[in-house]
Amino acid sequence: MNNKLHLKARQIVQSPVTQKAVVSMKPDKSIWGFLGIVIFIILPEIVAFIWGVEITAYAKEGLLHAPSFIDKYYFDFLVMLFEEGGSWFNLGLGAALLIWLFV
Repeated sequence: MNNKLHLKARQIVQSPVTQKAVVSMKPDKSIWGFLGIVIFIILPEIVAFIWGVEITAYAKEGLLHAPSFIDKYYFDFLVMLFEEGGSWFNLGLGAALLIWLFV
């Protein structure tokens, strides 16, 4: 069973259709591709590593005094995003995407 899975996975990776799909997913080398990766993947992780504890404390305090429903969702979102701190996986993923973009 385990051998079948390895064989099937190897066939999928070596398939020309799979290779063509991966090439078609690659974004164009442009400033927008670079900025998208940096702003949406790498920058939030760096902010979480540096100021994650302070942002979480601010959001938890804001939850206690949230005047409206929208503010409650905002503070819940901040807690969800920064409570765990930064993620090395996401930072590595951002770096891998940057490398993939320019290779």
